[in-house]
Amino acid sequence: MPETVPQKSVRTLDLPARQRFDCWKSALSETFVPLEVSLPGGGGDFRGRLSGCELGSLRFFEVVAEPHTALRTPRLVRSAPAGCYKVGLQLRGASVLIQDGREATLSPGDFALYDTDRPYTLAFSDPHRMLVLVFPRDLLGLPQARLAALTATRIRGGTAALIGPFLGQMAGLLDEVGGQAGVRLAGNVLDLLNTVFHERLDCFPTDPDSGHRALMLRITAFIESHLADGDLCPAVIAAAHHVSLRQLHKLFQASGATVAGWIRQRRLERCAHDLRQGGSCPVSAIGARWGYPDPAHFSRLFKAAYGMSPRDYRYLSEQTPCAGVQD
Repeated sequence: MPETVPQKSVRTLDLPARQRFDCWKSALSETFVPLEVSLPGGGGDFRGRLSGCELGSLRFFEVVAEPHTALRTPRLVRSAPAGCYKVGLQLRGASVLIQDGREATLSPGDFALYDTDRPYTLAFSDPHRMLVLVFPRDLLGLPQARLAALTATRIRGGTAALIGPFLGQMAGLLDEVGGQAGVRLAGNVLDLLNTVFHERLDCFPTDPDSGHRALMLRITAFIESHLADGDLCPAVIAAAHHVSLRQLHKLFQASGATVAGWIRQRRLERCAHDLRQGGSCPVSAIGARWGYPDPAHFSRLFKAAYGMSPRDYRYLSEQTPCAGVQD
C-alpha cells in the first residue's frame, strides 16, 4: 500500500459569511500555534484558504488570504510553547514580521525566520499568498543563540534565491509527494535553509548533527505511515532503521520526547481529526483505526490529552464553524 501524506485544507468560502473569520482564527491557531488574530476593520466577511501537509517532521503550508494580523503574545507563548521555527516565504502581496525588536517587511521572493516560542506579530495589509514551513528547532544545525540574530530579518538574494522557486514547485506537488520521497524533499529543504543561514552568519562549520536530523526525518515519516499498525512500537521502529533501541531513545530524547509519547500524540491527533469530520463512524471504530482497539483505553488516553471524552469532542466539533471544512 502506498504511503500517504497527511493533508489539511481549510476554505472559508465553504461557510456562511458570518462564520468565516471565526473559522479562520481557529484554523490558524490549530495549524500553527495559538494566536490572536484580528481584521483591520475589526470584523466582517473574510476570504482565506489554507492547505498543506506533513513531510516527516516538516510541516508545509500555503496560505492565501485577505488582510489580517496574527499576534503571538507572551501569554500564549507561556501557555502553549511549541519548540518550533517557522519560515515564511512571501509569494504575493506584502507582510510585516516583528520579533526580537526587529521588523522585516517582506515582498514577493523574500522570506524570514521566526521562533514560535518568542512573541511575534505577522501583519498583512493586502491580499496575499505565503508559504509557511514549521519544524522543530533542533532540526537546524545552528545553536538557537546564533539563529536568534536572524529572526525577523528580510532574507533574499545569494543562495537564498534558490529557495523561492524550489518551495514554489513543492507547493504544486503536495498531493503527489509522500513516503520516503517526501522525507528526502524535507531533508533537502532543511539542508538548503541551513546553507542560507550559515551564509548569513558567515560561518560554514561541518554540521555533526545533519545525519541525526536526516535519521529523525526518516523515522518520523515511518511512524506516520504506520500509525494504524497495532504492533508499532520502539523495537519495530529500531529494527526497520537498523539502529539499537538505545540509539532510538537517545535520538528522541534530544527532541524532548519519547518514542512512545510521539506515537501516542500522533495517533490521538489522527483520531481527533477523524472525530472532527463527523459522520456515522462509531467512536470505537475510529480508535481502533489508529491503534486503539480497546474503547475504554482509547477514551482514557483521549481524555487525558484533550480534556474530554472522544464522544464529547465530536459533539463540540460539530457545533463549531469549521466543522466539515478540514480534510
